[in-house]
Amino acid sequence: MRSTNHSLSFLRASRDARISLVNFLPIIFLFHFTICSLHAQKGASSATVNAKQTAYNRPKMAKTQGSSEFANIRCGLQDKQGNLWFGTIGEGVYRYSGNSFTQFTVLEGLCNNTVWSIMEDEKGNIWFGTDDGLCRYDGKSIVKIPVEVKNSPGFFPVTTASPSAKFSVWSLFQDRSGKIWLGTSNGVVCYDRKEFSFFLNDNRLINKDALKLTTISQILEDKKGNIWFCSGIPAGEEGACRFDGKNLESFKPYGDKWVRGAVQSKDGNLYFITRHHGVCKFDGSAFTNISAKGGINNSSVTCIFEDKRGQMWFGTELGSGQLGEDGGVWRFDGTDFTRFTTKEGLVHNGVWCITEDKDGNLWFGTRNNSLCSFDGKNFTKF
Repeated sequence: MRSTNHSLSFLRASRDARISLVNFLPIIFLFHFTICSLHAQKGASSATVNAKQTAYNRPKMAKTQGSSEFANIRCGLQDKQGNLWFGTIGEGVYRYSGNSFTQFTVLEGLCNNTVWSIMEDEKGNIWFGTDDGLCRYDGKSIVKIPVEVKNSPGFFPVTTASPSAKFSVWSLFQDRSGKIWLGTSNGVVCYDRKEFSFFLNDNRLINKDALKLTTISQILEDKKGNIWFCSGIPAGEEGACRFDGKNLESFKPYGDKWVRGAVQSKDGNLYFITRHHGVCKFDGSAFTNISAKGGINNSSVTCIFEDKRGQMWFGTELGSGQLGEDGGVWRFDGTDFTRFTTKEGLVHNGVWCITEDKDGNLWFGTRNNSLCSFDGKNFTKF
């Protein structure tokens, strides 16, 4: 039985309803975004792995919506109160209090049970970007936020967004000024807490490359205040796009147009996940592939994270997402690469989400909507 927070009055009495995973367009997005190379993983870790799997002595994150073994945990964060949140493909959102899991689905107010992105705002509200719109949790209930934009840039199949128009929200980000950015199926949308507007409709924007920003998987603000957009899948493929407050321009690491995600390290360097050239470090002037040096297949990296110690972690997957196939998670301490797989206790070799809690434990979300934590020595499966 899955753990339930009975203090939430709106939790359902039963979970008999089965929600369809995604509609046709998001299935295309998911297919192109997650397909990986079938080549074998080459190379080995250059440090000893001592991690071991612990017993099943924790609450379980049970699946109730019938998601397939190929679905995955897509995003995660720890909120200001210490709760961990995990967005999934097909199973909605799970909140882990440290003692129990609470699952939120469309029955509790989510727009859709596929959740691509999660964000906490300055007031502690949790925002969810789903496959069919935007919603927000205020600590008591989930409410849908209609993304209504008056004018589109003019090149989208859906020219306006309304409550009846499908509006997938693949990425969410709040910048230093408090503005919320959405990477949606209709382009990048900005929300100033009063109204939504298409970013590309700003008359002050200089967009010499005529970038469309149609498929943005991640949005990031660097230490200089530049906003970066990671563009991927064949419908987009515009590389890593930087907005400096005036100009919008595209960077393509080693010519790679497909950029899955990014992180800025404590030393100020940016690390981009590319589709064909692995993880590339950008020092402001040039790109350097760093993942291949550790024997990581250039096409296998799915996500990237820097922990509190300054170590970089790369989630990988090769093949179709089956449990026994290659992949796993890699740790890079600046010198050595260490690989962890199911042999060391990882719950699944297809890793799609990495986050860290306040105690320094790392959490890995994988295929089959599975979850495990790592305390630096041992893995615990949930």
